[in-house]
Amino acid sequence: MARNWTRDELILAMSLYCRLPFGKYDKGNAEVIQLSECINRTPSSVAMKLSNLASLDPFHQERGVRGLANASKSDRAIWQEFHADWEALADESVRLESEYELLPNLEIIEEPLQFEGATESTRVTKVRRAQRFFRSTVLASYEERCCITKIQNKELLIASHIIPWSEDATKRADPHNGLCLNALHDKAFDRGLITLDEEYRLVHSQQLRDAYTVEAMNRFFRPYEGEPIHFPWRFLPDRECLERHRNQIFVA
Repeated sequence: MARNWTRDELILAMSLYCRLPFGKYDKGNAEVIQLSECINRTPSSVAMKLSNLASLDPFHQERGVRGLANASKSDRAIWQEFHADWEALADESVRLESEYELLPNLEIIEEPLQFEGATESTRVTKVRRAQRFFRSTVLASYEERCCITKIQNKELLIASHIIPWSEDATKRADPHNGLCLNALHDKAFDRGLITLDEEYRLVHSQQLRDAYTVEAMNRFFRPYEGEPIHFPWRFLPDRECLERHRNQIFVA
C-alpha cells in the first residue's frame, strides 16, 4: 500500500522543485536521489512528485506544460501554503534541509533586516534561511543567467529584490519579487537608475542616459535599453511589484 507523503516531505519536495532548473526533475538527478534516500522513497516517486507540483504552476499551465496532472489534495495544499507565506515556508524548508543535510553549497548575500520581537540569533537565522531559499530559487528560475546581459558566472549574479527586503515583509522570500541580475545592474536597479516597463523591457533613467558619454557606461548599459529581459521559466516577476518599483524607486 502506498505510503502517504507527510507535510515535511512535501515541504522538502516543494523546496527542491523551487531550486531545480526545469527539465531536471528526473529520477537520475543527484538531488532527486539524495532526497529520496533521506525520506526513504524511490527516486521515481520523488521525480513524480516534482512533476505533479509542476502541473500546479500557472506559468507552466500557460505554456501547456501539464506535468503528470495527478497532483493530490495535499500537493495543492502545500503549493497554496507556500504562495500564501513564502517567508514562513522558506524558513521551514531550509530548517528541514539542514536537519536532513540536504543544503546545497550556496553562499548567503546578507541584507540589513530587523525582525521585530525576535532575539538577535533568531533574526539572523531567519534572515539566512530566507536569503538562502530566495537566492537558490531565483537563480534556478533564471537558469543562473542575468536576465539583462545573460551573464552566467554564478559568482557575479545577485538574486535582486524588486521591492526592497525591508519595505514589505510579505515579499521577502517571494521569488515573484526577484530578478537575477549581475552585480552592476543589481546596484543600478536598487538605486533606481534602471527599471522594467509593463512589457518587461529595460528602461534607463535620464541620469543614466546622460552618462552615455562615458565609454564604460555606454558599453555596459546602452545596448540593453528597451530590450526585454531574459524570462525565467517559472515565477515570472510580479507586475504589481514592478509597478511599485517604477513609481517609488525609479528615478525618471
